[in-house]
Amino acid sequence: MARVYISTVIPASAKQVWERVRDFNGMPKWHPGIRDSRIENAEPSDKIGCIRDFNLQNGDRIREQLLGLSDYDMFCTYAILESPMPLENYVATLRLTPITDGDRVFAEWSAEFDCAADAEDDLIAGIGTNVFQTGFDALKRHFGNG
Repeated sequence: MARVYISTVIPASAKQVWERVRDFNGMPKWHPGIRDSRIENAEPSDKIGCIRDFNLQNGDRIREQLLGLSDYDMFCTYAILESPMPLENYVATLRLTPITDGDRVFAEWSAEFDCAADAEDDLIAGIGTNVFQTGFDALKRHFGNG
């Protein structure tokens, strides 16, 4: 099983960052790689089990299902249902942890998935850089540090 893990510190309160990222349908508002998104069957975007269908800026389409969401623990866990990437059993979690020394938040985004051995390094690098780090960089710019 392959694993991707990226973490950063964002110069804003955990509450501010969580308000921006908790909407399972809201990635186009903060992640520059996402063109548009919709929740299937007009379900609420915080309903466990809802499915988001979105398009990347390059036109690729991905469907993901919300597996867990906690406002108390500030995390969102989801699985990829359909993707052009050659992987299976993809489950990812975006988690925020308040930093008590200053108005900052520790953010971590991780994923585990199965794939062919010859694709693993490229998938780990691509997801880590193009999805997770790109999203964190956009959040840092939004909150004034980057």
